[in-house]
Amino acid sequence: MKGTRSSVALLAAGVLAAGLCAGIVPAAAASPEAPAPACTTSRLVPGGAQRVGSTQVRVTVINEGPGPCVLKSFPTVAVAGSGSPGKGKALSVVRQGQARTVQLPAGGRATTQLTFTPVLGEADGYCASGADPVVAPSIVVGVGGGGGLQMAPDDGGEFALCGATVRATAFH
Repeated sequence: MKGTRSSVALLAAGVLAAGLCAGIVPAAAASPEAPAPACTTSRLVPGGAQRVGSTQVRVTVINEGPGPCVLKSFPTVAVAGSGSPGKGKALSVVRQGQARTVQLPAGGRATTQLTFTPVLGEADGYCASGADPVVAPSIVVGVGGGGGLQMAPDDGGEFALCGATVRATAFH
């Protein structure tokens, strides 16, 4: 039995040595790939803002960069006053759940779910708190710092909410 182990060990060492001489590097010894860069708004484009209910919107972003990128974050959100990102009103984001690392290949999509405090009533509506409702034609979603992606609802409507808070899931 001892002779068999020695023979196997010598055979394995010989195969490894032959592979190294031939320029073949075993997988365990290969250098790891460089990590993908962070997904930022310079690599991402809006993929849609789909209503999922009266108070929820599923926001999708698409990686249009030349290669994969890594996303591990919650969005920042602002309502865009008069449809302009510069006239936006930042909302306080209440994080729902835990952020996990998402590897987005080129062309890959990631989503987050936003939940707004609803506007009550018909037509002009009202807020239960007594505050005036906020209505905007678009929102600006920040991803990875350095700017935001402006999006209008896919159904052509407007965003309407009460207060200055939005609940958001991490991108997945």
